[in-house]
Amino acid sequence: MEISTMAQGMQLHARLLKTSSQQDQTHSQFLSKLFTFSALSPSGNLAYARCILSTLTSPNNSYYYNTMIRAYSDSPDPTRSIRLFLTMHEEPGVVVPRPDKYTYPFVLKACGRLRDVRVGEQVHALVVKSGLKVDLYVNNALVHMYFGCVDSGNARKVFDGMSERDVVSWTTMIDGLVDNDRGIEAIRLFEEMMESGVEANEATLVSVLRACADTGALSVGRKVDGLVKEGNIGSVKGNVGTALIDMYAKCGCVDEARRVFDEMTEKDVYAWTAMISGLASHGLCEEAMERFEEMKSVGVKPDERTMTAVLSACRNAGWIGRGLYHVRSMKKYKLRPTIQHYGCIVDTFVRAGQLEEAEQFIRKMVPIDPDVVLWRTLLWGCKIHGDVERSERLLKDVELLKMDSRDCGSYVLLGNVYAATGNWKEKAKMRELMNQRGLVKTPGSSRIEIDGNIHEFTAGDSRHVESDNIYAKLDEIEENVSREGYDPKVSEVLLEIDDDEKASQLLHHSEKLALSFGLIKTNPGTVIRIVKNLRSCEDCHSFMKLISKLYQREIIIRDRIRYHHFRDGECSCGDRW
Repeated sequence: MEISTMAQGMQLHARLLKTSSQQDQTHSQFLSKLFTFSALSPSGNLAYARCILSTLTSPNNSYYYNTMIRAYSDSPDPTRSIRLFLTMHEEPGVVVPRPDKYTYPFVLKACGRLRDVRVGEQVHALVVKSGLKVDLYVNNALVHMYFGCVDSGNARKVFDGMSERDVVSWTTMIDGLVDNDRGIEAIRLFEEMMESGVEANEATLVSVLRACADTGALSVGRKVDGLVKEGNIGSVKGNVGTALIDMYAKCGCVDEARRVFDEMTEKDVYAWTAMISGLASHGLCEEAMERFEEMKSVGVKPDERTMTAVLSACRNAGWIGRGLYHVRSMKKYKLRPTIQHYGCIVDTFVRAGQLEEAEQFIRKMVPIDPDVVLWRTLLWGCKIHGDVERSERLLKDVELLKMDSRDCGSYVLLGNVYAATGNWKEKAKMRELMNQRGLVKTPGSSRIEIDGNIHEFTAGDSRHVESDNIYAKLDEIEENVSREGYDPKVSEVLLEIDDDEKASQLLHHSEKLALSFGLIKTNPGTVIRIVKNLRSCEDCHSFMKLISKLYQREIIIRDRIRYHHFRDGECSCGDRW
C-alpha cells in the first residue's frame, strides 16, 4: 500500500487495526511504511510517528529508533533526538535496541544544531566506548558536530586522526573552516585534498569558492573555475555557478562574474541575487536595477536576499526615493521587510546627511523594533557629519546603552563619538566597560594575494618577512603623495596624542601596508586588489585616490561595506562609503 497523504495513512492504519493483528505480515509492512512517512515526509506527522514507536512491544532492530532520532535531529526541537537516544542506554531488561553506527550521526547532528559541545563530547565518548571511533561516517558526523559547536580545534583533531577519509570528510572540514572565518586554512586543505587524489564534488567546490570569496584568493578561485570548465566536476549551473559569480564579484572581477552568469543555462533566484548583489557592491547600481527588472520579466520571483541586494544598490547610489519605493513594494512579492531591509534605508538617509529623516524612520518603524545596529548607524552618521548635538542627545536617550549588546562595535563607536567631541573621560569609561565585559575590539586587517599566496597585515604590523622593505616603500610613497598635496586627516585618529603621532598611525594602517607590498611585488600596470575586514577611513580613501593617479595603478579595495575602484585619482563610490 502506497501512502500519499497523512490523512490517507491514518485511515488505512485504522482499518488495519480493526482487521488484522500486529503479528500479521501485511500489518507490519504497512506500519513500517506509515512510520517512515510520518517521521521523514515533509507532510508527515512526528507525533504520530512517535505514537507508532511507543506501540512496538519489542522492536527487533534499531531502524525505528534511528529513524525517529533522525527526524528529531532535523526538527525545530533537536533535544528530543538526544532524549530518545538516551533511552537506548537504559539498564538491562528494557527492550530497546542498542545504538549502532547509524544512530550516532543523527545524534551528533542534533548536538551540532544545539551547539551543545558538552553533550557532543559525551556522545563522542560513547562512540569510542562502543568501538566506532574508526567508522568513516561517524567520524564525519563528529567533525560536523564540533564545527557546529564552534570547536574547530576538536574538529581538526578528529579529522587528523581519521584512518580513512572520503570526499565528505574533506568537504566537511573545508566548509567548517570557512564558517569559522578560517578561509586561508580551508584553501590550504583543499589543495592538500587535490594532491591526495580525492576528487572534489560540487559541495566541495562551493565551499572552497566561499573561502576564495572571503579571503580574496582569486588565483585559487580561477583554478576552481578551470575545473568546472573541464567538465570533470560540477557544471556552470545551480550552486556552483552561483558560488563562482559570488567569488568573482568579491574578488573584484565583475566582468568575470557577468561571464559566468551569462553562461549559466538555468538561473534561479540565488544566481540572480548573487549577480545583482555583486553589481550593487561595486557601485554599478543602475545595471543592478536593470538585472532586477530582467529577473522579474523572466518569471523569477525575488526573495528577501534579492530585496536586500536591490536596497543595497539604492543605498550605494544614494537613491532614497527608490529605496523607499522598493521596501514598500515588497508586499507585491508576499515578502515582509526585515531589519536588514530597514537598515539599508537608514544607511541611505545617513550617507546623504539626512540624519533627522533617519532618526524619524527608526522611531516610526513597525512592526519590527529597531536593533542596536540601526542606532549605531545613525550615531556613526552623527560622527561623520559633525552633528554633535544629535549624538549627545542620542547618548542621553540611551538607546544604545539600554541594549546590553555583546557586540564590542557599539562600545567602540560610542567611545569614538565621545573622542570626536573631545570628551576623553567618557571614552575611557567605554574602554573600561569593554574590559569589564571581556570585549575585545576586532583589529583592522587587510589581505592581498601575490603569486597565489595570501598575505595579511594589521595596523603597524612588523611580522612580515619583508617588513623593512614594506616600510621603506611606504616612506617613499608618503614623500611622493605629500608633494601632490596629501595632508593626513589626523582627526581620524581618536586618541589623545599629538598630531605627528596621529599621522604616523594613519600611515601604518593595514591597507596602506598591503598597498606598499603590492607595489613592490607586482609589475607596473597590474591591478592591486586588497580585502579589508573593516570600513575604510577617510584618510585611507583619500590616500588611495592619490596613489592611483600618481602610480597609474587601478586599486580595488573591498571593505566591510562595499568595493572601491580607484582609478586616475577618482573612486567608483563617488565618495559615498
